[in-house]
Amino acid sequence: MITYRSVSTIDELKGILALQENNLKDNLPAEVKSREGFLTIKHDFDTLKAMHDLCPSVIAADQNEVIGYALVMPVGARELIPMLEPMFSQFDTLEYKDKPLSSYSYYVMGQVCVHSNYRGQGVFDGLYNMHKRLFSPSYDFVITEISVNNTRSIRAHERVGFRTIHKHHDQTDDWLVVLWDWNDNA
Repeated sequence: MITYRSVSTIDELKGILALQENNLKDNLPAEVKSREGFLTIKHDFDTLKAMHDLCPSVIAADQNEVIGYALVMPVGARELIPMLEPMFSQFDTLEYKDKPLSSYSYYVMGQVCVHSNYRGQGVFDGLYNMHKRLFSPSYDFVITEISVNNTRSIRAHERVGFRTIHKHHDQTDDWLVVLWDWNDNA
């Protein structure tokens, strides 16, 4: 039985890193990346722990095995991963509903991943539903960037309620900035 909960142990953090390693873009053949999606950023244990000290992320577990995760990256964590500073700087320039993003309370989805044996079983949606349950009382929305080449991730995010608010290109890729507004009933 799959359960969803906030990360609470060192072993769960290690489970996230193991699942991440198996799904990094550089570790997957082209056909798997195209069909199944991929992860771009590799976290180390200390950075992941620092993110969780600010706000624990959500995992899906089958027994005690981490089979999915969705990382919470509060705006205050922006300095923990220098590679993501351009993303945060981009967010600083964006508006949503005619107001600067900075006028809202939001966090960044640091990364979401589901073990290949559990894909297509609702785990992705379950992770985000738990996010909404845990974080909608404190945040207006969650935002993230997705590579335009990661079509599986784009479709999955749209399915749970994310909308594209911006498109841009940087030195590594073309990106969609997507946002899930928990207060928007449209």
